[in-house]
Amino acid sequence: RLSGGEQQMLAVARILRTGAKLLLLDEISEGLAPVIVHKLAEMVVALRKQGYTIVMVEQNFRFAAPLADRFLVMEHGQVIQEFTQSELPARMARLHEYLGV
Repeated sequence: RLSGGEQQMLAVARILRTGAKLLLLDEISEGLAPVIVHKLAEMVVALRKQGYTIVMVEQNFRFAAPLADRFLVMEHGQVIQEFTQSELPARMARLHEYLGV
C-alpha cells in the first residue's frame, strides 16, 4: 500500500507520461508528514526547472510561498489579492490577517 506522499508522486508521474506541460495541483501537502511535504516541494521545483507550468491550490502557505511566482488569495470564491513573489515581503502583514499565519 502506498503512502499519501507516494500516491501524490505517482499521480504526478502518470500525468507527466501524457506529455502534459501544465499541472494542476490541489492541496498536495494536506495530511502528509513534513518529510514527504519537503519531497513534494523538491518535485515542484524540479518540474518548474524542466519548463512545466504548475497551478497549485494550497492552504499551506508556508509550503506554497517559496514555490510560487504569483499568488492569488481567494475569499468566498472571489480573488481579493493578487501579487508576485517580489511583492510578497510587502504583503506579508496583510496576508497574516487573511490567512491567520
